[in-house]
Amino acid sequence: MSGTEQEQYDLVILGGGSGGYAAALRGSELGLSVALIEKDKLGGTCLHRGCIPTKTLLHAAEVADAAKEAGQFGIKATFDGVDMSGVNSFKDEVVNRNYKGLQGLVKARGVKLVEGTGKLVGTDTIEVTGANGTESYKGKNIILASGSYSKSLPGLEIGGRVITSEQALELDYVPERVAVLGGGVIGVEFASVWKSFGAEVSVIEALPHLVPNEDEAISKALERAFRKRKINFSVGVRFKGVEQDDNGVKVTLEDGKTIEADLLLVAVGRGPVTDGLGYEEAGVTLDRGFVITNDRLHTGVGNIYAVGDIVPGLQLAHRGFGQGIFVAEEIAGLSPAPIDESGIPRVTYSEPEITSVGLSEAQAKTKFGDDKVETIEYNLGGNGKSVILKTTGFVKLVREKDGPVVGVHLIGARVSEQAGEGQLIVNWEAYPEEVAQLIHAHPTQNEAMGEAHLALAGKPLHFHS
Repeated sequence: MSGTEQEQYDLVILGGGSGGYAAALRGSELGLSVALIEKDKLGGTCLHRGCIPTKTLLHAAEVADAAKEAGQFGIKATFDGVDMSGVNSFKDEVVNRNYKGLQGLVKARGVKLVEGTGKLVGTDTIEVTGANGTESYKGKNIILASGSYSKSLPGLEIGGRVITSEQALELDYVPERVAVLGGGVIGVEFASVWKSFGAEVSVIEALPHLVPNEDEAISKALERAFRKRKINFSVGVRFKGVEQDDNGVKVTLEDGKTIEADLLLVAVGRGPVTDGLGYEEAGVTLDRGFVITNDRLHTGVGNIYAVGDIVPGLQLAHRGFGQGIFVAEEIAGLSPAPIDESGIPRVTYSEPEITSVGLSEAQAKTKFGDDKVETIEYNLGGNGKSVILKTTGFVKLVREKDGPVVGVHLIGARVSEQAGEGQLIVNWEAYPEEVAQLIHAHPTQNEAMGEAHLALAGKPLHFHS
């Protein structure tokens, strides 16, 4: 039966990004009939314009740094520059390989992939406008997973030399000078890439620190690292305006400072794609464009759920992925445990990298009281593998006094690889004494996690404060 005849599916999903396709794959696995609607490419922002292509650039940046710094390891190498056509070919190859794999998975699971622009036209129907005209798809259950877009500031027009991350990923040259508006994850990652590629970089952040959502000790450590790398940044000062011409941009800050550059990257966060999709007309509650749900991701209307960046909270691909799986299992009657947002790992892939799970020191003190929180910082100077890698940084642990570890925070090269154990420690409410009993492989950076817990348990070994 065609969509026009309104074949009813167990599950109709609007949006084929991380949350949408995860729900489709898990729903199909559980025996549900699934229609997945996507107006662009399966995989969404993460695969095509976000996580995967940006991390590809960051790896290329790491290779560039390795070539420039090879001499300190006794290796004779020269850095002759960056071939952006080659970098972009590598990026496109990685994206396309993942895209083909995802297409194959969806097809193999029997998911009906519908290409076109969808709109909610009732509590159980999504209308899709595509190459074949307009068709309707009815679902016993609906999942809204329409994703996010790069925001700007009021009055700040995107165009010309004022770009967002989407345009930044398509650049076929390395700018000589670039200004980055926003010192959050996206801003510092692009700043890190461009610096490694040879650009002069200036970051502007209105809040008091770079990566302001991280523990303050981590933010300060990143700022020290950026100073050492000669990445310029202004914090605690607001953007006032920008002028552009054929030669570049002139950025003005509220304190009167001006920054001249070839480009201005606007990285002030991502907003929900919900406008004009029929959500409010169907009775779904929106707040500043975000879809409001309960802890089971239900909107309170019919059998309509929402997942991913349109739901208030962390805008991370793996959060959307987990939410998609959760809702598919909820619909199938498995009654999965609600997702605890604070237990979701957060990673910034700059140089140095940042990984965090759980509460910051300030958040823990707000929750438990100033005198009910213990912290410790284990310096990577005491870790053999970190010394080999010539990286600096630390592991910071936050615990409820006499209780479990509630926050794990790391900064240093390659620390993203420690997110897994950090997640287990926080989510399984491990005590320092319990983690200290585990034997961590030597010599690895993972060993630093074990040593930090040894120190917090009162039996420090190679401890460098």
